[in-house]
Amino acid sequence: MTITEYSTSPPRAQSYRPRTLRRQPIPDHTAPRRRPKITAHGVRAGLGAAIAVVLAGYVLGAGWRGDLDIDAVVTLLVFVVAVWMWIFASIDDTYVALGAALALVVVGAVDTETFTETLGSELIWLMVGAFVIAAAITASGLSARLSARVLTWARTPRHLVHLVTLALLITTFAIPSTSGRAAIALPVFLALAAVLRDRARLVLCLALVFPAVILFSAIGSLLGAGAHLITSQILDTTIGSGIDYLTWAMLGMPLAILWSHLAAEVALWIFTNHAERATPLRITREAVGAITAAPIHGPFSTPQRRLLWTLGVVIVLWCTESVHGLSPAIVAMLGALVATAPAVGATTMPAAVKTIPWTLLLFMAATIALGVALSETGAAQWLADQAFGSIRDQGPAGAISFVVVVVVISLAAHLVMQSRSARSAVLVPIVVATAPLVGVDPAAAAFISTAAAGFCITFTSSAKPVAMFAASETVPGYDSRHLLSLAAVLAPISLGLLLAFAFWVWPALGLPLLAS
Repeated sequence: MTITEYSTSPPRAQSYRPRTLRRQPIPDHTAPRRRPKITAHGVRAGLGAAIAVVLAGYVLGAGWRGDLDIDAVVTLLVFVVAVWMWIFASIDDTYVALGAALALVVVGAVDTETFTETLGSELIWLMVGAFVIAAAITASGLSARLSARVLTWARTPRHLVHLVTLALLITTFAIPSTSGRAAIALPVFLALAAVLRDRARLVLCLALVFPAVILFSAIGSLLGAGAHLITSQILDTTIGSGIDYLTWAMLGMPLAILWSHLAAEVALWIFTNHAERATPLRITREAVGAITAAPIHGPFSTPQRRLLWTLGVVIVLWCTESVHGLSPAIVAMLGALVATAPAVGATTMPAAVKTIPWTLLLFMAATIALGVALSETGAAQWLADQAFGSIRDQGPAGAISFVVVVVVISLAAHLVMQSRSARSAVLVPIVVATAPLVGVDPAAAAFISTAAAGFCITFTSSAKPVAMFAASETVPGYDSRHLLSLAAVLAPISLGLLLAFAFWVWPALGLPLLAS
C-alpha cells in the first residue's frame, strides 16, 4: 500500500507587482490639427439636411401666414423628415415609414382607424394571396422546369437573351414584386453561368439582362411591384377609383414588352462583340437540369398541372372582375387555399406564409397612410401649387411641360431614393394633386410617374434585383462600371419611349392624357 505524502509547507506567496500606469502623452497645442475627412456621402447628407431645413422653414412660414392648417403643416414636416431619412439615413425604409405614419397618428393628422385599416386593406390581402401562390409554384419546381424548357430553345446568344426576356415577362403575372421574381430567377442565372462558363462576355450580358428585364417588365402587371398597388390606392383615395388588374395589364404590358426587349438588345450590343454573337449555342436540358436539380424530363407532375390550372383560373378571374364581382383579394386568397390544400397543393400554408416579405407589406401599409394624409389634409395640393403653379395657365403647353417634368423626375428619382415604393409614395400624391391644375388626367399622370420610376439600374443600390445580380463570391455578375454604361444608353431611350407612350400609345388604349 502506497501512502501519498502531502506537503505541509505553506504555499508560495505570489509576487506582487504594482500596476503600471500608462503615461498619457501631453497634447501638443502647437501641432496642426488633423481635419476630419470629408466624404461625398457626408457632403450629400449635409446638403440634403440643409434643403430639408429650408423646406421645413418654408412650410412653417406657410402655416404662420394661414396658407396651411395645422394638420397640413405637421403632415408636411413629417413628410420632409421621412424623405430625408429614406435618402440619407442608414435606417430600414420600413422603420422610417412606420415611424412617420405613427407620428401622424399621435399628432392627430391621421386617425387610428385610417392607420390600422391600411394594413387590412384589400391590396395587402391581394399581395398575401399572390405570395402564397408564388411559394407553391416555386416549391413544385414548376418555375425551374419551365425556365429550363424555354432556355433549351436558344441557338444563338440573341435567341438566349430574348428568350430569357420572354420568360421573365411571363413571371410578371405569377410572381408579385420585383424582389420575389429576382429571388426565383437567380438560380436560373447561376445555372446558365455554369453552363456558359467559357463565354464570359455572354455571362456578363445575362447578368445585366436579368435585373433590367425584371425591373422594366414589372409595369405589365398590377402585382409587378408594390409601388403599383400604392399608386392604385392613392388614386382610389383621391379621385374615387384606382386602376384594376385588367386595365393595368392592357396599359402596361405593351410598354413592358418593348422596354424589356430593348434593354436586352442594348445589353447584348454593349457587352458582347460580333464574334460572340455569331458563335452558336446549344444548351441541353441535361446541362441545366443537373445544376438546378429540377426534374425537367417527362410530363408535368400532378401538383405542377394543378398549379398551372390554378394560376390560369386566378388570372382569368382577376381580369374579369366586372363580370363576376369577386374582389381580386378574394380571388387571390381562394387561389392560395387551393395551392396549399392538403393532398392537392405543392406546399403547406405555414411553409408558404414564411416566404411572405412582411416588411414589404408593412412598408406598403405605412406609405399608403402617409399618402392618404398628404391628400386629405391638403398638403399634397399645396405642394402641387408651389411646384407647378407657374405652368397652370399655359394651356396645352403647360400640360406637355408637366408630363415631361414628371417623366424626367420619376426617371431620376432612383438616384436619391432607393425604394421604388417610397418613390411612388412621395411622387404620386403630388402628381395627382397637380394634374388637374394643368389639364392632365390624374390617373394618366400617376400611371406615367409610376412607369418611369421603374427605371432604377444606375447603381447597385438602386434596387434589390440589381444588388442581387451584382458580382460577388457566388455570383459572376457585374460591377458599377457596367451598370453606368448600360444606364447611360438606356436612360435617353427610356425617356423617349415613355413620352411616346404618354402622348400617343396610352391615349389610344383608353387612358386619355388630358382631363375631360
